[in-house]
Amino acid sequence: MVRRILSTWVLLVCSTLLAHALGPRAAATSGHGVRAANAGPNILFIIMDDVGIDQMKIFGYGGATPPATPNIDSIAHAGVRFRNTWAMPECSPSRAIFFEGRYPLRTNIYGAILSDDLANSQLSPYEVTTPDLLKTVGYTSALFGKFHLGGPDNNPYGMATPHAAGFDYFDGFLEGAPYPIDTSIGGQFSGPGSNFYSCGFVPNSDQGGADTGACHFANNACTVIRRDKTHPTPGRSCLESGGLFVPNKGCDVAVDLDFANQTNAYYVWKRVINYPSGRVYSYKLTDPSARTYVSEVTAQSAVDWINQQNANHQPWMATVSFANIHSPYQQPPSRLLPAWEKDASGLQCTGNEPKNKLALRVLSNQMLEAMDKEIGRVMVETGLATYNPDGSLNYNPANSNTMVVIIGDNGTYAPGVKFPFDPNLAKAWVYQTGVWVPLIVAGPLVVSPDREVDAMVNIADLFQLWGEFVGIDVHQVVSHTIDSVSMLPYLTNPQQEQIRQVNFTQTQSNIHLNDKAPPPCVVQLSSPPTCAQLFSNQQICNFEGGTWYGPPAQLQFEDCCAVKNSGIYDSTGLALLPDTQMATRNSSYKLVQTTYPNCTKGGDDSFTEFYKINERPGLPRIDFPNRALCATPGDPLITVLGKQDCPRGLNPEQRSNFNTLQSEMTSIATSQPPCPGDGNEDLLVNDLDLTDWEFFSTFHGGGSSWYDFNHDGFTNTTDGEVIQANLGRNCNPQSHSKAQVRKP
Repeated sequence: MVRRILSTWVLLVCSTLLAHALGPRAAATSGHGVRAANAGPNILFIIMDDVGIDQMKIFGYGGATPPATPNIDSIAHAGVRFRNTWAMPECSPSRAIFFEGRYPLRTNIYGAILSDDLANSQLSPYEVTTPDLLKTVGYTSALFGKFHLGGPDNNPYGMATPHAAGFDYFDGFLEGAPYPIDTSIGGQFSGPGSNFYSCGFVPNSDQGGADTGACHFANNACTVIRRDKTHPTPGRSCLESGGLFVPNKGCDVAVDLDFANQTNAYYVWKRVINYPSGRVYSYKLTDPSARTYVSEVTAQSAVDWINQQNANHQPWMATVSFANIHSPYQQPPSRLLPAWEKDASGLQCTGNEPKNKLALRVLSNQMLEAMDKEIGRVMVETGLATYNPDGSLNYNPANSNTMVVIIGDNGTYAPGVKFPFDPNLAKAWVYQTGVWVPLIVAGPLVVSPDREVDAMVNIADLFQLWGEFVGIDVHQVVSHTIDSVSMLPYLTNPQQEQIRQVNFTQTQSNIHLNDKAPPPCVVQLSSPPTCAQLFSNQQICNFEGGTWYGPPAQLQFEDCCAVKNSGIYDSTGLALLPDTQMATRNSSYKLVQTTYPNCTKGGDDSFTEFYKINERPGLPRIDFPNRALCATPGDPLITVLGKQDCPRGLNPEQRSNFNTLQSEMTSIATSQPPCPGDGNEDLLVNDLDLTDWEFFSTFHGGGSSWYDFNHDGFTNTTDGEVIQANLGRNCNPQSHSKAQVRKP
């Protein structure tokens, strides 16, 4: 049986300090099943994928064609809108921070976790997570939908990684995004010269498809569908019902269809459940629930679980992690869209031509609108709200004991970015478009709802907020360095002044096998096209709008510098994604630091940019590179000649802010000391590391783990020798006042 190694000392310090901090309450709420009279509120945490603040009309943005989000808007009007919130630029680091409150430099989760990332860059079982904390005061925790914190690849816990992270229940998918779209429709059209159905269904005849055909199901059932009012696009109707459409054929015609192996983005996906016992159930792709639109399953599973906890009077935290609006962009079910939405069945779901870029913007809007519909359903079917006669959401937080938190995990992906934000520096960049996200908090603890908070917030602060909801001081009970500051005062005091004085975000490559990054992929959704080494295979690169230069492509390059030096992109130029990115900001200014590979001389070049920014509704001051107050000469993003070198030429106020932000960035970046031989994150190398290394050297074959110090994908004697060579090392003695109670 897979067992969780959250390390005995972590559990002991958590329970011991919590017992002292909470007194009788800790004992009264230490078990599941009976809700303590003084238990805190339930917590409903909703994560929107790749939804930056640029999408949200409720925050004053959304461009010329904002998506309609009436349910989210109703929740926002009943709570507090935080309009100055920073996330990390990519999914996994943000999601890790939600649940452990620590910047990427402390956890090695710098970017989106890919299939070739080692366990070293996946959520460590030695982290004290929100589910761990809540469990000590009687709460149970579940996560539905997208996980993307680790596994199943290169992780000793495999499909059980959510359970290893402390969640009592998980129902969703482990990977970072829906799989690529099945353009072959179950393998029918995969040969040379075959049709290419870019959205995963056969369109109508006027778009090169068919107006009639046989809809086959995995249980061998079949029905003929013809184009009519009920089925305006038969191929799409078949997809939405879980079938595979065979155009212009009847059910009597035998066709070889692949139901068992072929995923299809949002419609056919790998569903996994982690039960409280640790048992894992992985659905086959032939199961009807694995052939249902993923966001509908996410919502329904959350509703069922929440209602069960309420029936048992069990305090709970439910994280509902929607896949929308992560690429690949694909039409959501018609049943989830407003009646006035235009039929988008004829649009293409990939491609770089202007008309296709416009299509992707339409699809991203519809995907967000479909998610809004499901958010409303979760609220109503769990008793948190009702529908008014006109279908709008009637939500009164005073009628429940549940705090509702809605957030985007990072900025919008480039094709969906709304004016006036910058699609060239969106998701994956530390610029405003990549890290500025919507955050809404509603519930009975909010005083004077329907207001905005302009104060800076970092997503790390949510970790402290979870504790504040239930009476836990996370800085007191967690001995790791926590990067959170308090958020609760903003909810209870409308006059609360800004607490966080500096904000921070960062991204870089995760730890890969043998420290070798994936092959290059040139994404042409921006101008000029950008080369990145982020995608683990050709299929993902292609569906992100990119050209793949790794195996099995005919033209291959080792890295992005090799692509750049080849001269293929001489006519358009080729931008490189930086190796590292960091940014700090205060109320008015922002400092960005990037490091790029020097493709001519080798090594890296570091660049600094300094901006004045604001959050003005409608027309915010965005950090477009050519608006920088100063920048390092040669910065590849700065094209205006004569840009002042930092910090020369700045006025006294600007220079003071520049120096302060640079000092803060350096302080944060150097605050996590290296500690070779420490695998359990206590910054000590001792016998406990030897014990845990020994466990992982045999657990599940001794593969990748947090004790694989040389990054070769194995936990073996070579790694044990690193511990022996550093035994007795204390990497940060000043920070270990609480370390003494970690062992009994």
